Amino acid sequence: MKILTITVPCYNSQAYMEKCVDSLLTGGDDVEIIIVNDGSTDGTLEIAKRYEKQYPSIVKVVDKPNGGHGSGVNAGLNAATGLYYKVVDSDDWLDETALQVLLSTIKTHLSEDTAADLYVTNFIYDKVCENTQFVRNYRKNLPVGRFFDWNEVKRFRTSTVLMMHSLLYKTEKLRESNTVLPEHTFYVDNIFAYKPLPFMQKMFYLDVDLYHYFIGREDQSVSINNITKRYRQQIKVMKELLSAYSYEQITSFPKGLKRYMLHNLSVIMVMTLMFTTAGKDERDVRREYLDGLWDYLKINDKKMFKYLCFHSYPVLVDWMPFRLQGKVTLLGYRFFRKKLKCS
Repeated sequence: MKILTITVPCYNSQAYMEKCVDSLLTGGDDVEIIIVNDGSTDGTLEIAKRYEKQYPSIVKVVDKPNGGHGSGVNAGLNAATGLYYKVVDSDDWLDETALQVLLSTIKTHLSEDTAADLYVTNFIYDKVCENTQFVRNYRKNLPVGRFFDWNEVKRFRTSTVLMMHSLLYKTEKLRESNTVLPEHTFYVDNIFAYKPLPFMQKMFYLDVDLYHYFIGREDQSVSINNITKRYRQQIKVMKELLSAYSYEQITSFPKGLKRYMLHNLSVIMVMTLMFTTAGKDERDVRREYLDGLWDYLKINDKKMFKYLCFHSYPVLVDWMPFRLQGKVTLLGYRFFRKKLKCS
């Protein structure tokens, strides 16, 4: 049995995927690497098959029609045999030393029959072209180097949330959560880092800088040009988050989990406002889509509607005129990207 399955969704990734896969191979026979070729039209599949031939006990290739990032994550999970599951994007990579520490920690916990449902590690915003980095750690939020449950999780503030890059789920628990990501949709990592959380009761925060998140490609989904163009995608993801659990369900969770999940929804809703209001094109259509989101929430979950409207971060901008919302949220986005050295 493999300890860890790592899925690498790939679409036209031939220019950078080898750095990613080489970093994962340092895990040796403890890892299973599933390279998902998502209908690429370049040399991605050939590179993937070369790795599979060279490392048949470690690398698997799943070749499928294009379905988007979420489809690749789903396909990897369907094929996974490892005890734990992680996603690494094809332009990112893992630190070799940190990966060894993580695997060693999990093996120790397995030998002691104490392994966690969820392991959390740090990740690095890595802007290679400027040789700048920002490490996202969770020392202020989570107990370090020991097991804990949601009652020990401290309050998350401002834009800090758990992200896909920081999470390592127990595979059976992830499957139990029935987290199936929508196809042909950007920003589905928000769903992956949210919906499974109530199924993760026992957690362990390992304070190592494991995941390198590459910043700098113009076609990245987090570039300002792309996020304002893809507002409909973000609204779709926001609806998925809101439909995963009702306000009443969330308030029945342990205190730390309830507080975190409401915080997470609040942060993503602000991002959704920014995606939608900051674009300069088709303003009437954008306003209609945003009104539709609020109407959807008001009809389906009035308590969550009231919470997000009156008791969370969106209240800071939602009362403003549409154009002013865009300016204010975009300024905030640029501030945090500059703080993280992402711009």
